Parts: sequence; structure tokens; C-alpha cells
Amino acid sequence: MNDSVRYEVHDTDGVATITLDRPEKRNALDPDAIDGLEAAFAAAEAEDRARVLFVNGSGKDFCAGADIMHIEALVDATREALVADARRLGRLFVRMRRLPKPIVAAVHGNALAGGAGLATACDIVLASDDAHFGYPEIHIGFVPAMVMTMLVRCVGEKRAFELVTSGRRVGAEEAIAMGLVHCVYSRHTFADDSRAYAVELAARSATSLAMSKCLLYEIDEMTFEEGIERGAQVNADARQTEDCRAAVRAFLSRKIDREGP
Repeated sequence: MNDSVRYEVHDTDGVATITLDRPEKRNALDPDAIDGLEAAFAAAEAEDRARVLFVNGSGKDFCAGADIMHIEALVDATREALVADARRLGRLFVRMRRLPKPIVAAVHGNALAGGAGLATACDIVLASDDAHFGYPEIHIGFVPAMVMTMLVRCVGEKRAFELVTSGRRVGAEEAIAMGLVHCVYSRHTFADDSRAYAVELAARSATSLAMSKCLLYEIDEMTFEEGIERGAQVNADARQTEDCRAAVRAFLSRKIDREGP
């Protein structure tokens, strides 16, 4: 981690909190912030206490996208340097998708451009009722190239095309209707409500959460038949975990107690 990102794990609830901490820059993404996020995700993946990752932003916004000052600094860079710079964010998104623990985004204020991409790269997106999402790159002759892969998977081709070519912002209620967001909470209780969601998720079987996430994204690249076969393999793996065996024993024990001799 670094000065751009804060990371902490709570022993009692299994949630690792990752906070973008550049409020004076609206939590804009520069190389330090991206590196800090990647380091935080790596730390959480290796930390047994961390069963769910909770990503938020300090200050008024979740994340305003790329740091314009960083983009300006590379205005005369070679194409190779520009590709390498873009790949830094791409590596972060790939790490998030491959990380076996669920990642929950808690979005308040604005999540724009790369900030909207960061949110949609998470597995669950929670939003305050004052949150706004958008891909305004077209207004400066740019393309939301690094976030389009997540966007089209969330909302489909037609909606994705309209969002990136209009550059308009959408509020939380519209975002939930189009599939960008899972739950919307009142801004007045958002901090507590979003945190409670992450804590409840962390209380579930860690092995089941990990296997579910990995399978869900793995079958995205498979044919129907391949997905069914892979599901059979994971089904068998899940039955052999101690979490599953213990839950089955507990269920049968309760059933016997209810039915009596």
C-alpha cells in the first residue's frame, strides 16, 4: 500500500477494507493509486482473516477516473509507453477478476470513467442514492477502452454503446435498472448499510464463495457443454469441502430433532 490507498482488516467480521484516499483529487487514479490498489488486493488475497473485500473512497466521491495531470504528463510519450501505462490498469482489473474472494464496491458521489470501471470490476456494486456513474471520455476525444470489457458484460452491447457515445451520467436508480448496481441505499445510512452487506457476505462459507466466483467467471469463456461439465467438476469438489460436509450434517441433525423419534 501507499499514501493513495488505505488498507485494514477487521478481525471480528472478516472484511478487508480498501479505501482510495485522495479526496483532494476526487480519488482519481494515477500510477501510485493503481499500484496501491493492486498491493491491497494482493494483501487481502493472502490474508486468511479477509473473506470479503470492501472497496470505497474517501471524501465526496468514489473515484473520478484517471488523473488528468498524469494523462497530460504522457501527452508526448511513445506509443509503447502509452500501452504500458494502460496495461497497468488492465492488470488491476484482471487481478480483481481472478481473486477468489468476493469484492464489494461501495459507491457514493461520482464513479466516472476509470472510476466506474473500478466499481464494475468488483463483484457486487452497492450505491448511495446520490451516486452517479458515467463514461464521459468522449467529451475530451478519448475512449473508455480499459473499462469497456466490464461494462458490456454488465449491461449488454446496446446500453454500453449508448453510455460510451453519449458520455452522460446515470443516477443510482437508473444504474440499478440497467445492471450496473445491485443495491441502492439512502445516503444517510449508506456507510452502515453497505458495511452490513459486506459483513453478512463474509459470514458465509469462504470455500463456497471462492468456488462460486471462480466458476462464474470461468464459464464466461466456455461453450454451454463445457460449462455444464466444469460445473459437474466443481459440484464434486464442493461436496468434498469441510464447509459443505459440516452444513449437511448440521441440516440433518436439525431435521431429525424436528421430526423426533
